[in-house]
Amino acid sequence: MGGAGLLSFLAILAFWSVSVARAEDAYKYYTWTVTYGTKWVLGPEDQQIILINGQFPGPTLEAVTNDNIILNVVNKLDEPFLLTWNGIKQRKNSWQDGVLGTNCPIPPNSNYTYKFQTKDQIGSYTYFPSTRMHRAAGGFGALNIYARSVIPVPYAKPAGDFTLLIGDWYHGGHQRLQKILDSGKPLPFPDGFLIHSHDGPTFTGDQGKTYMFRISNIGLSTSFNFRIQGHKLKLVEVEGSHVLQNMYDSLDVHVGQSVTVLVTLDQSVRDYYVVASTRFTDTVYGATAVVHYSNSEIPVSAPAPDGPTTEVEWSIDQARSFRWNLTSNAARPNPQGSFHYGKIKPSRTIVLANSAPIIKRKQRYAVNGVSHINSHTPLKLADYFNISGVFLLNSIPSAPSGSGAKLTKAVMGASLHEFIEVVFQNNEDTLQSWHLDGYDFWVVGFGSGQWTQASRKTYNLVDALTRHTTQVYPKSWTAILVSLDNQGMWNMRSAIWGRQYLGQQFYLRVYNPTQSLANEYNIPSNALLCGKAVGHRHP
Repeated sequence: MGGAGLLSFLAILAFWSVSVARAEDAYKYYTWTVTYGTKWVLGPEDQQIILINGQFPGPTLEAVTNDNIILNVVNKLDEPFLLTWNGIKQRKNSWQDGVLGTNCPIPPNSNYTYKFQTKDQIGSYTYFPSTRMHRAAGGFGALNIYARSVIPVPYAKPAGDFTLLIGDWYHGGHQRLQKILDSGKPLPFPDGFLIHSHDGPTFTGDQGKTYMFRISNIGLSTSFNFRIQGHKLKLVEVEGSHVLQNMYDSLDVHVGQSVTVLVTLDQSVRDYYVVASTRFTDTVYGATAVVHYSNSEIPVSAPAPDGPTTEVEWSIDQARSFRWNLTSNAARPNPQGSFHYGKIKPSRTIVLANSAPIIKRKQRYAVNGVSHINSHTPLKLADYFNISGVFLLNSIPSAPSGSGAKLTKAVMGASLHEFIEVVFQNNEDTLQSWHLDGYDFWVVGFGSGQWTQASRKTYNLVDALTRHTTQVYPKSWTAILVSLDNQGMWNMRSAIWGRQYLGQQFYLRVYNPTQSLANEYNIPSNALLCGKAVGHRHP
């Protein structure tokens, strides 16, 4: 090659090198130190809480679609600790899910660096501790994923963006609650309700402008209704799905769920109440914040607006009104409705019935008669290293068996790229909330009583939204459709944390016997090893 040709070649190579570097998705680096602290949260006195970098709630993690998150968690508690990323799909990467079936907990005075990508996602999410009852003391926060600038969203850019973490609260700390559960008793009714952003939060905006409110239920057990005095809520996004932009006076948000609304400050200049109050509870708790018009000199005035309390049908009707926006872009430049879920025949149906059995004279919670117990060896590590004696595949049946309840490490097998129907059957007289890690799913139907095959006639097979957590109303059923396109060991659990702690969860092993990086990433080089996995070598 001549000198001119060589220079030309090097110029082209340099151009492509720069182009590739610029095209690579951004990396964001964090170090979070987890400690105990003391704070007055909800009377009568200060209590021990869990802080991240000295903050309660923890820092808001903000990312753009496809960002790579490198987050070093330093555990300064006196107990093992893990964070899970509620609603982040962890594509091909259940290694980073942060639950006890996939990860060894971070020992005291040690650290672990999570490495994950917000792949093809947008929306409002949360993170929280998955270990023990730590979630009851804090360690939680918001995780907001913004769309890339080249992908338009179906609304004008708001003038401001507010995040609200709302939920029930208990006095006395997480260790007291853990002792109650370990003794074989259910959790008592919460001691109160909080809007967790800070004490008496105020959200300030200008008259005539529109603001985004990201609302998440970070509580342990209680649904709430959210409303803003004198203002309408325009629902625009639910857990990563752009939805038809219906207007609501108030919205129900169940445990583990997140919604995003736009609110236009179109009323007279003054201050207005923001209210969250408990749903489906005999005792109604409420928490308030304030929307402050920037030039207002008139404070809020009572009464704060009332919301629904125990009305179930009202909530069901509202849930059915949530519809996918089929013409909107998602995280990628394609219509959300381009995947015609309603035209795919499920390969099988799984029916999951929750129950509250007494096992060995202690309160437990179960799915299809199986109450899950955590293993000292994470199930994912046992599967990867082929360690025997840790779990049995299909140790939980795919339909209620009618036999007595038992304790075991509950794992259900599934094949990669299956398309399945899952029915949550709730025969109890309390509202349930169910979450699936690694996925979102289409919520196609709600109904009362027992689900039957005839119930499929009522499904929404056109524009049901996708989300990661769904409610199941008392003595009712909820049906979802799931495309199992993400290999890994994935936690399906009650989002109601006391029930999860006492066994109402299992792991869905989505598997392809042909090992390929196209299906799943290798075990991380920094993976913590514990239990029977100690001594096994990383690749």
